[in-house]
Amino acid sequence: MAAFDPWDPAFLADPYPAYAELRANGRVQYFEPTNQWLVPHHADVSALLRERRLGRTYQHRFTHEDFGRTAPPAAHEPFHTLNDHGMLDLEPPDHTRIRRLVSKAFTPRTVEQLRPYVTRLAGELVDRLVAEGGGDLLTDVAEPLPVAVIAEMLGIPEADRAPLRPWSADICGMYELNPREDVAARAVRASVEFSDYLRELIAERRKNPGDDLISGLIAAHDEGDRLTEQEMISTCVLLLNAGHEATVNATVNGWWALFRNPDQLAELRADHSLVPRAVEELMRYDTPLQLFERWVLDEIEIDGTTIPRGAEIALLFGSANHDPATFPNPERLDLTRADNPHISFSAGIHYCIGAPLARIELAASMTALLEKAPTLSLAQEPQRKPNFVIRGLEGLSVEVM
Repeated sequence: MAAFDPWDPAFLADPYPAYAELRANGRVQYFEPTNQWLVPHHADVSALLRERRLGRTYQHRFTHEDFGRTAPPAAHEPFHTLNDHGMLDLEPPDHTRIRRLVSKAFTPRTVEQLRPYVTRLAGELVDRLVAEGGGDLLTDVAEPLPVAVIAEMLGIPEADRAPLRPWSADICGMYELNPREDVAARAVRASVEFSDYLRELIAERRKNPGDDLISGLIAAHDEGDRLTEQEMISTCVLLLNAGHEATVNATVNGWWALFRNPDQLAELRADHSLVPRAVEELMRYDTPLQLFERWVLDEIEIDGTTIPRGAEIALLFGSANHDPATFPNPERLDLTRADNPHISFSAGIHYCIGAPLARIELAASMTALLEKAPTLSLAQEPQRKPNFVIRGLEGLSVEVM
């Protein structure tokens, strides 16, 4: 069996056999290289995402010293200031306050109103790909669609959008396990540059409000729903990063899976009504976010093993989504799978606020490619990004005959 080794290229190419070994070995296992407890089973991951003895942060209750942890290096401070004020890394009451404000932009009605814009933009991107006879599905379709949508929602002018994806990629490098110092340096630089840009944009929106999310957050603050400027900046960065990273990687991981399973691709091409189920199955089959971390705020017990306060738990989404106790024949891509409780969008209070929008984007790009590029084929085998936590490809070269 394959070993769990998140830095081994063979593991990164296909981590799922190693996950099967982890599941066979028990419900929780200590992993010394990252000083984490690995949780590989769907039932446990799902339950622990809702467990209030765990938290995305501990700083609302403990100092680093109280918690038995070392403070991050001073040189990394810009990244942590940005990251630690976003709702993904906050616990109630701050998480509740910020999410309540942001959720107004992600109501079912608001998201549904975006569908025509998303559908039109996906069609235009695919039209250009077809006109060129193919290209890189990552840079030509997968990236520009969700970046444009979330930038439009935030009110970021089109002329300012070029650095958004590079900033996001550099910041997200810090979410990998034990990131190298050069990765940290890029994340810090991107955090500073992105924050400086948003500070200027927020100042401009204060003077000239528009019909966008940043203007809405400013108005809510002025009406008494307090959001500090740092919380506003961190929220915008989180929405941009989370609002496209998963969608981009789900798109290219999904099409790469379809090309490797031609019977399923043929079934999808013959019946476009399968698209909604296909979106869910492809997110389960090759999960864009493989791991989500939680701090143990009060000791818990898993299958007779006591996990002490101050420990860190790694919830293995990729493994949970391939657990045969929940998914029959989990290693089989099945676009007709009806019962599909995958946890690719997390669960509990940190459930992805943009999940309905991500589903619209994924369905729009898939439908456009099926309708406008029915002969879409793989031009060359892709390279995996050398990342574990955020799973994606360096590119996906395709042809349209």
